[in-house]
Amino acid sequence: MDMNSKLWSPTAIRVIDWNIDRGLRLAAVIEFLESMKGDLLLLQEADLNARRTNRVNVAREIAQKLRMNYVFGCEFQELTQGSRTSPAYHGQATLSPWPLSNPRILRFQKQSNFWRPRWFLPEMEPFQERIGGRMALITEVNVAGRSLVTYNLHLESRGDENLRQCQLRECLDDARQVNREVPVVLAGDLNFEVCRTSATSDLTQQQFQTAFANQYIRTTPPKSILDRGSAIDWIFTRGSVSAMHPKVHTSVAASDHYPLSLTLTLG
Repeated sequence: MDMNSKLWSPTAIRVIDWNIDRGLRLAAVIEFLESMKGDLLLLQEADLNARRTNRVNVAREIAQKLRMNYVFGCEFQELTQGSRTSPAYHGQATLSPWPLSNPRILRFQKQSNFWRPRWFLPEMEPFQERIGGRMALITEVNVAGRSLVTYNLHLESRGDENLRQCQLRECLDDARQVNREVPVVLAGDLNFEVCRTSATSDLTQQQFQTAFANQYIRTTPPKSILDRGSAIDWIFTRGSVSAMHPKVHTSVAASDHYPLSLTLTLG
């Protein structure tokens, strides 16, 4: 999708990261995103042609409503949500009014086999059979002549913490290839509380920082009386940028995750 880019040269941009729960409450998702006037949106769990979301291309719908460019990366083919002649997909979307280029998918080598189809399971929604695997959607953003590289992540929800840390390391190893003069935004649903694990040392070694480390606000709502929610969504940055005004929008009920936002000043 190609929209006209902004004409001015900003000193700061607003970044939003959000697992939108497939777009099940799409109108509310769009309403929030429109109110935020974001410059860079990193979204996880966006449906494409799935029954549960009325066969809408969720990423394209958001991009059209907000007049943004977008890139979609397919994480899974959802076998219980489509058909042989009309398949359904699910993945990550990166959106911006600024030009997007050189998109690619980093499909993690380490994967859970939880989702793979099994002959004895019927193709019904409760079993969530899928083809594909967790990945990072990598995209370059041109902000008035200044380049950013974005890593839009969705790490495995099944399996153990070691698996998720291995997937994160694959992203960090890939980010070594990015010119150190080019800022990097690494964000998404990481499915574990990064700053309470040894993953912090991996990120620090690669000079990634997060403005959310000191405030520790849970990014998922409680699921029961005994559940307090978890801090599993994160935004990290590297390079000549500074992150300010980090916020977890806990009043937003359009997904089973809360959206995160921050302002990124460009050096």
